[in-house]
Amino acid sequence: MPTTPPKLYAHPFSSYCQKVLVALYENDTPFDYRTLEDAGAKAELAALWPMQRFPVLVDRSRTVLEASCIVEYLDLYRPGPLRLIPADPEAALEVRMLDRFFDNYVSTPQQKVVADRLRPETLRDAHGVTAARAMLDTAYAWLDRHMAGREWAAGDGFSLADCGAAPFLFYADWTHRIDPSFANVIAYRQRLLARPSFARAVDEARPYRSYFPLGAPDRD
Repeated sequence: MPTTPPKLYAHPFSSYCQKVLVALYENDTPFDYRTLEDAGAKAELAALWPMQRFPVLVDRSRTVLEASCIVEYLDLYRPGPLRLIPADPEAALEVRMLDRFFDNYVSTPQQKVVADRLRPETLRDAHGVTAARAMLDTAYAWLDRHMAGREWAAGDGFSLADCGAAPFLFYADWTHRIDPSFANVIAYRQRLLARPSFARAVDEARPYRSYFPLGAPDRD
């Protein structure tokens, strides 16, 4: 096993960074946290990746982009007791499918609503925000049916899919409240909040709640 820990370029308040942090904390994986509150880390990130999107993982001479790919990389090259991608191909396919669901149908519309609020009022996209909120309602309804009788999103154990679900549902409920009728989704979100790995990520992000443009609710 490699002895030099990987570097993670990330911000504590970012949902996609939290996705990777949950994976790291689940297995107590050592890493060098290059928090982007630091100007030096920002400059390093700009040199590594011109898009300057995060998280980015650097492990020896390899640079890994995108949160899902980073979690898969960790599962392959920095494995811990909890495997986040099942060895069985069919089970792994379900995990990846749910991972894409949370990325595309929870995180993406949630970020659309937040990003729109950051625009000047004259440039806001009311139609796009309405469509994003409708997509979240549709996603909540589908997920509520999917989670009936389940503890975690895919299979019997905590996986890559849950690493993403945790921060994405966390912020989605702040942005577009999960209707009380979706009891399975609400209960799943609470289980995720109680998971020590995600609870740690949430606590680390508390100092940055003023950044949330819709106003962080006084809960969670």
